[in-house]
Amino acid sequence: MLERIAPSKLGLSERRLDRVSDWLEEQISSQRLAGASLMIGRRGAIGYTRAAGLADVERATPFTEDTIVRIFSMTKPITSVAAMILYEQGCFQLDDPVAKYLPEFANTQVWKGHGHGIEDVEPQHSPMLIKHLLTHTSGLTYGFMNTNVVDAAYRAQQLEFPGKAATLAEWVEDLASVPLLCQPGTQWNYSVATDVLGRLVEVWSHKKLADFFNDHIFVPLVMRDTAFSVAPQNQSRFAALYAPLSGGDMSSVGRKSVAASEQPRGGLKQMESSVQSGYFKQPKLCSGGGGLTGTLADYARFCQMLLNGGELDGERLLSPTTVNHMRLNQLPDGRDMAAMGQPVWSETSYDGIGFGLGFAVVIDPPKASIITSKGEHHWGGAASTFFWIDPVEDLFVVFLTQLMPSSTYPIRRELRARIYQAIVE
Repeated sequence: MLERIAPSKLGLSERRLDRVSDWLEEQISSQRLAGASLMIGRRGAIGYTRAAGLADVERATPFTEDTIVRIFSMTKPITSVAAMILYEQGCFQLDDPVAKYLPEFANTQVWKGHGHGIEDVEPQHSPMLIKHLLTHTSGLTYGFMNTNVVDAAYRAQQLEFPGKAATLAEWVEDLASVPLLCQPGTQWNYSVATDVLGRLVEVWSHKKLADFFNDHIFVPLVMRDTAFSVAPQNQSRFAALYAPLSGGDMSSVGRKSVAASEQPRGGLKQMESSVQSGYFKQPKLCSGGGGLTGTLADYARFCQMLLNGGELDGERLLSPTTVNHMRLNQLPDGRDMAAMGQPVWSETSYDGIGFGLGFAVVIDPPKASIITSKGEHHWGGAASTFFWIDPVEDLFVVFLTQLMPSSTYPIRRELRARIYQAIVE
């Protein structure tokens, strides 16, 4: 485990960290969240850990540090690291066409846009590249966006996991038959791109995705509780999944944000029990975009590895050069996400935020309207989980809860403000 030492030795004010604890308790008492856990790491050690509330309200199970949660899209950075491990082994180049390894994408057509039907398509002007998958500029989308005929086709063909495909290979073939939302490289669209990347990890490594994760990431980093399913001996630690009393699914996340006065005001309903869950059996399709479950300590070790430049406790997954490249904004001409298409929904804001290889990157803190460092990188999951890594402050933060969707409340921005005010040296 990462060493836990007094916050003051890490440049954190214990008195000001009380504001973090108070905020966490307020999330529970206001019924925004059923339960949550939080860990702050700085200068190579843990300076703050706290859990509050309940993992399962109906069963009165406490939310603890070792509660296992659905991390959903926090799977994406892990898949991206897996891909970059294989990059370092010489399995591909970032500007290789995806069709070099998945030939079914060679002839995928591109939808001409709003005002056109799904049949009104044109060829790719330039091919979809591996780096487009890593940066969500591939032209792929998500079926739950509910904004156009392309995501409607995803829903019609059951391209959301678990779907109808028997294997990842079959799922990718089905996906490649649907037109792209836009020309590759021209827009930023949150998408199933990382699921395609997960299939490429299988192609490059000649291993199942779950096996590659286990052998090359989870075992080296001692992430004992992270997996695509929850083992029988761990199921008593699994959290229930909740939603606000009004809303609470992914059907409206692609639409413009609800006005603040219309936001939910507290109160929860259970979406999935902690004792009867699909996560209790190994999935037929392992989603590199959102399929993992895990714990606070496990994800903290993953973050510390990245903060260390690819190494933890003598186990090196990536070189510092590779990790530094992943942290760079990869969007064309240094643009932010707001300049790469109409902001709709994702696990980050768009203004002043670029995108690296697997996570969002802060390129202009004032434009982003958040107090943080340039180069800080982050991502979250649909159940309101979140992490960020700030190399300038030598800091990482992991926040776990189980409220879907993550756009319900601005808890991530609120948490950031309370973390940074506690840094005093």
